[in-house]
Amino acid sequence: MAEAAVIDGKAFAATLRARIGTLAADFVRATGRRPGLAVVLVGEDPASQVYVGAKARACEEAGLASFEHRLPAETSEAELLVLVERLNRDPEVDGILVQMPLPNGLDEQAVIAAISPDKDVDGFHVINAGRLSVGQTGFVPCTPLGCLMLLKDRHGDLSGLEAVVIGRSNIVGKPMAQLLIDANATVTIAHSRTKNLPEVVRRADIVVAAVGRPEMVRGDWIKPGATVIDVGINRLPPTEEKPKGRLVGDVAYAEAREVAGAITPVPGGVGPMTIAVLLRNTLVAAHAHAGLAAPEGL
Repeated sequence: MAEAAVIDGKAFAATLRARIGTLAADFVRATGRRPGLAVVLVGEDPASQVYVGAKARACEEAGLASFEHRLPAETSEAELLVLVERLNRDPEVDGILVQMPLPNGLDEQAVIAAISPDKDVDGFHVINAGRLSVGQTGFVPCTPLGCLMLLKDRHGDLSGLEAVVIGRSNIVGKPMAQLLIDANATVTIAHSRTKNLPEVVRRADIVVAAVGRPEMVRGDWIKPGATVIDVGINRLPPTEEKPKGRLVGDVAYAEAREVAGAITPVPGGVGPMTIAVLLRNTLVAAHAHAGLAAPEGL
């Protein structure tokens, strides 16, 4: 059997970002302002600083306005909530993203709940989670929506396919399962306590791995010809050859590629889609706030 096709999330994301750039320019001509994303970073977490910088650059490249708010780690919850409320009222801000994790002592759920659901471009607010669960229009978390885009690009219609989502987080696992259900797939959510997990995964035409365990899903878990979407990104301990450690997903890539029909690499698969979908959600929010229909095909 030939090696699996590599699903190039980086290339797909670049195409999506270019389309968003075109549509953002159309929005500026129609409204006289740019779609705006406010990103709030509390504290000095190094990874979060990298993510925030990447989001700001992506906004500028796509023609969106980026509003960064960098707050010290000692910021109180009350001060953070005052900022969120101010951003809720700001007509230049269409999307609000508070970078997680927050420093100790700050209640992440309280902060997410304070964001207007119509500016919650991360899709984490319980109202948006509820909208997704009952089939209403709302914002969907960026990573699972990006995964769905890659799957539809690969398969077209997902009707009748058997999908296994490994992981049950509110950020990826649960919304990913709901999106697949809405696409008429037959869905199983598996997790650390699932009995006979390899056998469950082996049934799947589509496997979405989002557990945060390096190379947990082995090649012999995969049904021949299945499509594998690896959401995980884990850094292995340093070695002489890789002094910074090696990045791997939740799937043993080399093994799985011998069996699967298509697979996302790590890095370069799902990761680039997350920021592209964040821009997409911000553009959709901007159209809603301006009383305009969302562009087709997003």
